Amino acid sequence: MGKGFFNVPIAVNEPVKGYAPGSPERKAVLQAYKDMFNSKIDVPLYINGNDVETGNTRTMSPPHDHQHVVGTYHLAEQAHIDDAIATALEARKSWSQMPWEQRAGIFLRAAELIAGPYRAKINAATMIAQSKTIHQAEIDSACELIDFLRFNVQFMTDIYAEQPESTSDAWNRIEYRPLEGFTYAVTPFNFTAIAGNLPACMALMGNVVVWKPSDSQIYSAKVIMDVFKEAGVPAGVINVVFGDPVMITNTVMASPDFSGLHFTGSTFIFKELWKQIGNNIHNYKTYPRIVGETGGKDFIVAHKSANAKQVATAIVRGAFEFQGQKCSAASRAYIPESLWKDVKSYVIEDVNSFKIGSPEDMSNFITAVIHEGSFDKLAKYIDQAKSDTDAEILVGGGYDKSKGYFIEPTVIVTSNPKYTTMCTELFGPVITIYVYEDDTYAETLKLVDETSEYALTGAILSTDRYAATQATEALQNAAGNFYINDKPTGAVVGQQPFGGARASGTNDKAGSAQNLLRWVSPRMIKETFVTPSDYRYPFLGE
Repeated sequence: MGKGFFNVPIAVNEPVKGYAPGSPERKAVLQAYKDMFNSKIDVPLYINGNDVETGNTRTMSPPHDHQHVVGTYHLAEQAHIDDAIATALEARKSWSQMPWEQRAGIFLRAAELIAGPYRAKINAATMIAQSKTIHQAEIDSACELIDFLRFNVQFMTDIYAEQPESTSDAWNRIEYRPLEGFTYAVTPFNFTAIAGNLPACMALMGNVVVWKPSDSQIYSAKVIMDVFKEAGVPAGVINVVFGDPVMITNTVMASPDFSGLHFTGSTFIFKELWKQIGNNIHNYKTYPRIVGETGGKDFIVAHKSANAKQVATAIVRGAFEFQGQKCSAASRAYIPESLWKDVKSYVIEDVNSFKIGSPEDMSNFITAVIHEGSFDKLAKYIDQAKSDTDAEILVGGGYDKSKGYFIEPTVIVTSNPKYTTMCTELFGPVITIYVYEDDTYAETLKLVDETSEYALTGAILSTDRYAATQATEALQNAAGNFYINDKPTGAVVGQQPFGGARASGTNDKAGSAQNLLRWVSPRMIKETFVTPSDYRYPFLGE
C-alpha cells in the first residue's frame, strides 16, 4: 500500500503542433506515414498479455486508397472471448488491489510515450486508417488522448480526496472500489482518442476490460495497445478482440460477471445493447453501469446580429473538418434572411477553395469518408436532394469512389425545415441550411429544439447578448455541449467535458470526473473508537 498522500503532476493540455512546411514534426510524420503505408502489419488479438493469431483474417486499407492493403487483422471465435473474460477476471485479483499511484504511473507514462516517441506513429496510423488530415490526427490521436490520460489521473485523485465528515468518536471514510466483475469497451472509428480512453479510464479506476475496437480503426488501435504494453499495463487488464460484433457482445453480456458497458457509436446499436442488458438483468451479479455517447444532429443558429463571415467559417469548419465524421459536426444551420446573401457567398467561396485528396498531401483540407457503406449512403441523400423540389445543392454534390471514398463537401439549402437531411444523422460532409425570416427568431429556436431526437452539440452566433441568452434558455435541452459564437465542434479535455442527452447518450461527460465516477462502486466505512457496551439509551432511565 502507498505510504503517503501523493500529489500527481498537474494536468495541462498538450500543445497542438503546427506541422508547418519545414518543421521537424512535419518531416517526422510524413516519414512515418510513408514507412507504414508501404509496409504491411499483422494485428492479432491481445489476450492475457499474449498475441493470439486465429488464422481467420481480414485486410485493412486506407479509405482514400481502398485497393491498397496496409495489413491484416485476426477474427476471434467465441472461445477467444470466453478466454478474454476469464483472464480479465483473474487479472482483477491483483489489479484491483494495486495502489492507485502505481496505476496512475502507468497511464501517465502512456501519455508521455504518445507525446514523444509514439507521436508521429500514432498520427500517421490515424491518417492512414481513418483518412484524417495531419491537423485532425494531431488534435485527436496525439493531443486529446494525451489529455485524457493526464486529466483522468488528476480527476481520479480528486475523486479519492472527496471524503465525508467525521467526528471525534467515529472516523468516516469512503473507499472508491472498482466494479465487481469485468467491463466492456466498444469504441468507434472516428476518434483514436476515444478508442484509447474508453478502456483506459476504466482500467485506471482499477477495472479490467474486454475492448472491441471498430473494424475501421484496428490499424491505429494496434498502436494504442503497443503504447499501453510499453507503459506497463499488466497482462489481462485490457484484452483486445476483433470479429463478429454480435457474437462478441452476446458472449460478453451472457457472463454473470459483466459489470459495465462503455460505448461510443450509433444510437440504434446503443439502444439495442441497453435492451439486451435489461433482458439479461437477472443473470448478473451486479447492476451493470451503462455509459454511452451516440449520435447527433448538431446545429448552428445565426441571429441577425451575427457577423456573416464568422457564421460562414463556423459552418465550413463545423461541417467539413474530418469530412463531417464527428458526432459533434454541424449538419443543420438556421440563417436569417438578412444575412443569407453574405453567408451564402462566403460559404461557396470557402468550399470551392478546398482541396480534396490523400492526407499525405498536407494541402488537402478534405479526404475520404471511412468506407463504402458510408459513401453509398451519403451519395443517396445527395442524389435525393438534387431531385427534390424543396431542396437544392448550393455547392458540392459530387462523389467518386474509384480510388478512395471521396464525397465533395456539400451544402443543401431547403425551404422545408423538416426536410430529411435536416433531421437525419448522415455522418459525412453534408450540411443543410434553412433560411428563416428575421422576425421569427423565437419560433426558429423552438423549431431547432423540436426537429431532432438528438441533443449533443449546438451553437448560437450573435453579437446581441439578449438574443444569445434567449437561445441559451430555449435550447437548454437541445445540446449537452453548447457553444456561443463558435462552431459546435472541438471540445477540449478538462475544459469542455463532452456528452449529450436525449438520443445522443447518457451525458456522462468524457474528459471529466463525472465519467470516472461511473466506474467505481463506493464503499462507506465507519470506524467507531469507543464501542458501546450497554444497549440502554438515556431515555430509558427512571
